Amino acid sequence: MCDARLALVPQPFPVPIGLRLAQASRTVERAFDAALAEAGGSLPVWLVLLNLKVRRPGNQRELAEAVGITGATLTHHLNAMHAQGLIARARDDANRRVQVVTLTEAGEAAFLRLREAAMTFDASLRAGFAETDLTTLAAALDRLAANAGTAANATAATAANANAGTAAPKLSPANHANTI
Repeated sequence: MCDARLALVPQPFPVPIGLRLAQASRTVERAFDAALAEAGGSLPVWLVLLNLKVRRPGNQRELAEAVGITGATLTHHLNAMHAQGLIARARDDANRRVQVVTLTEAGEAAFLRLREAAMTFDASLRAGFAETDLTTLAAALDRLAANAGTAANATAATAANANAGTAAPKLSPANHANTI
């Protein structure tokens, strides 16, 4: 029986694109983490510093949304960054329930170190690619993300409908939005 199922597998067996993407993603993520660690930081610290410097969110809720994490997770990172002297937190004069986060001098210096590490790492990733290749890669990654979102939405809708015994709803363009 096992041999019959194996006969249906194409030879040579092509590695699924999702698996190749996941493997490449892990490799790049580990290398980027190492580059940031060598510069004295981490990905969460870099994302917080970058968003404070570039987007300048008005409060912690906006910062959490910009970084793409929950408020509780952000609080954990901010506590550590505050203890390291990278950020300062103060109550908003207009709304005492809101905390405003700003960079300290040490935070500014950390931002510059991590920015250099991120730019150097990005340059190493781009090595050997023509600009048109990078444009094509960006479009392909966007398409893969959209396809994965569509597949996830369809799978969730099918599972929900199987449990509810109803027909599958039509997916709207909003369900296909790329949220990466």
